[in-house]
Amino acid sequence: MEKVDIKNFTLAQLEGHITGQGKERFRAKQIFKWLYQQNATSFAQMTNLSKEFRAELERTAWISNLEAEAVEASADGTKKYLFRLADGNAVESVLIPDEDRNTLCISSQVGCAMGCEFCLTGTFKLTRNLTTAEIVNQVCAVKREEPVRNIVFMGMGEPLANLENVIGALRILTDPDGFQFSTRKVTVSTSGLVPEMAALGAAVTVNLAVSLNATTDEVRDRIMPVNRRYPLKELIAACKAFPLPSRRWITVEYVLIRGVNDSLDDAKRLVRLISTFPSKVNLIPFNEHEGCSLATPTQESIDRFHKYLLDKHVTVITRSSRGSDISAACGQLKGRLDKAAEAR
Repeated sequence: MEKVDIKNFTLAQLEGHITGQGKERFRAKQIFKWLYQQNATSFAQMTNLSKEFRAELERTAWISNLEAEAVEASADGTKKYLFRLADGNAVESVLIPDEDRNTLCISSQVGCAMGCEFCLTGTFKLTRNLTTAEIVNQVCAVKREEPVRNIVFMGMGEPLANLENVIGALRILTDPDGFQFSTRKVTVSTSGLVPEMAALGAAVTVNLAVSLNATTDEVRDRIMPVNRRYPLKELIAACKAFPLPSRRWITVEYVLIRGVNDSLDDAKRLVRLISTFPSKVNLIPFNEHEGCSLATPTQESIDRFHKYLLDKHVTVITRSSRGSDISAACGQLKGRLDKAAEAR
């Protein structure tokens, strides 16, 4: 019998696996707590299980793990982790400190198929989806070294294009017997896969962030090809229909690009677009990278855009660049190390 990676199971799935072997259901919770609260890396560590049961688990299952191949630390405290997967592929995670509420940005795919013009990860193309285990193991690895208070699925890949494994990871992250993250502390970002947004909302309760980045279909078609499948009208309707608990909102991510989407007219259209659902706006000045012709907006246009939203009573934050001295944007560390390997 082929061994199963036990970290690919949600608690409900693990209960099914354990009871199928004739064991008590509560044993699954014990194992879950060892994996995600004690960060166990072997069944031998699970001392409240009998030796016989641990030996049986060793025969039928294994516990996957990730170790960072490279870690870079920024002067501002940001840390970038490169994780090498079992098949030789690599993904990145970024830990962003903010007083006592460290946020970990994790990846859901190797590469990305969305092809957004401003995104470096998209230049790697899509290699494959991450498994549930590979997603949660990013959290396990960082939590061994640093406290983590918030999780954002904003790393490499489009999370909703890997919906089954992402939902599995979300259930592990928020399970009281798993990582115990509050659903208020977990955010999933999407470029706008409309059917999958509905499926996500029906399956789990999490925060949703939508990468909007344009206020007309013409511009969004150009910089985000997904808009040709799900244009703005459909995307905004999906945001309006997304189930939100009381006093929650959708985060609208808006990458400001010089001469593309940073005008006052864009700001006016943005206010109209998001007026039909509870929202806050993250303005993200574009981070220039090699091989991309887009440009960072001027400080004047950033301030003008921000002020207009504030004047219209929109909750808005202009995100400052973090980790610029360590190439913390998604894909930069991977790209640099891959080039070095090719040169060698």
